Amino acid sequence: MLTDEAGRGANQATEPANNVQNPRRTGGDLVQLLSPSGERISHPEFDLWISDVSDEQLCSFYEDMVVIRRIDAEATALQRQGELALWPPLLGQEATQIGSGRALRSDDFVFPTYRDNGVAYCRGVPVPDLVRAWRGNALFGWDPYRYNIATQQIMIGSQSLHATGYAMGIQDDGADSVAVAFFGDGATSEGDVNEAMVFAASFQAPVVFICQNNHWAISEPVLLQSHVQLADRASGFGIPSMRVDGNDVLAVLSATRIALDRARKGGGPTFIEALTYRMGPHTTADDPTRYRDPNELEDWAAKDPIARLRALLDRKGLLSDELEARVKARADAVAAELRNGCINMPEPAPLDVFKHVYSEENSWIERQKDHYTRYLESFSGSAQEGAH
Repeated sequence: MLTDEAGRGANQATEPANNVQNPRRTGGDLVQLLSPSGERISHPEFDLWISDVSDEQLCSFYEDMVVIRRIDAEATALQRQGELALWPPLLGQEATQIGSGRALRSDDFVFPTYRDNGVAYCRGVPVPDLVRAWRGNALFGWDPYRYNIATQQIMIGSQSLHATGYAMGIQDDGADSVAVAFFGDGATSEGDVNEAMVFAASFQAPVVFICQNNHWAISEPVLLQSHVQLADRASGFGIPSMRVDGNDVLAVLSATRIALDRARKGGGPTFIEALTYRMGPHTTADDPTRYRDPNELEDWAAKDPIARLRALLDRKGLLSDELEARVKARADAVAAELRNGCINMPEPAPLDVFKHVYSEENSWIERQKDHYTRYLESFSGSAQEGAH
C-alpha cells in the first residue's frame, strides 16, 4: 500500500522513515554516510545496506571514479581538438553515477541522460562507444540489449517515460528486475517526468527515478524552478523519496540498493534526489562563468566526491603507493583506448543513414534508400563521363 508523507494507512503508522518497503522522507533530512573530510558517518537505516562493502570494494569505487573523470577529461580534450562535435561533462557527479551504477544487477535496465557516461562505464559499454554519437559516426553508441542500458537521451526527461513503460513490461513478464531512469534537476519541470511518475505510481511499476540535482539546468539555478526540495515533488504522486548526498558514493549506493530492493519486492517506484554539483559546463558549447558565481564553484570543490573517498581510504590505511599507481595506470589505459578508438573510428557508409530507422524494413524506407542510391551513383557516372 502506497502512502503519502502524512502516512495514511494504519499498516504504515508505526513504520520508521526510510523503511525498505516505504522509505518515506521526513523533515527533508539529507542522508550522508561520508563527510567531505572522509569521516565515516553512521546511519541506523542506511548502514545496513552497505555492511557488505569491503575495503577492496572501496578501492574499486575509487578506481571507478578516477577512471570516469579521466574519460571525461579526455573526451573534453578531444572535443576541443576538433575530434568530437560536442561533449557533456560529468565532472563532480562521479559518486552519484558510480554509487548507483554499481548497485545494479546485470538484468536491470538503465535509461540514461546524455551525461551518464559513468553509468554506461559500469554497464560495460566499451569506452570508444561513449563518443560514437558525439563524433557523428552513428545515431547511437551501443547495442542497448547487450549491456542493458538504453542509448543516451538528448530530449530532456523523455527517458523517464521509457523506463516506466519498460518497468510495466517487467511486471507483465513476472520478473524481478528493475528499470532505472536518470535525469537532472531541470527535467523535474518537464511534463514527461511528471507523466512518468503518474503512471509509475498508478501501476506500482518497478522503476527507480534517480534525479542528479547538480544545481544548474543549463544556466538556470535549481532554486528558480523549485521552491521546495525536488524529493518533495514525488510525494505528490504518491511515490516515496529519499534525499542523499550525491557526492557521497556510499550514501548513493545504499539509497539505490534500498530502492531496488523495494521495487523487486513489489513495493513500486522510488524517487532518489542525489544532491551533487556540475563543476564543469553544461556541455562544451557552454560557458558557465557567464552565469555562475566562482565562489559557488570553490565551495563545491571542497566537497569533491573523489577527494572525499580518497580521504576515507587514507583514514583506513588503504591509500598506498601501489593503489595510486594501479589506479593511474588504469586511467591512463582507458584514456588511451578512448582516444585511439575515437580518432581511428571508421566513417559510416552513406547508406547507413537508413539503418535502425525502423525495427523492420518497409516499402517507404526502401523507396527512399533506392532514390538515395541512384542519387549517389549519379556522381560516379558524372566522374566517368568527365574522364572521357
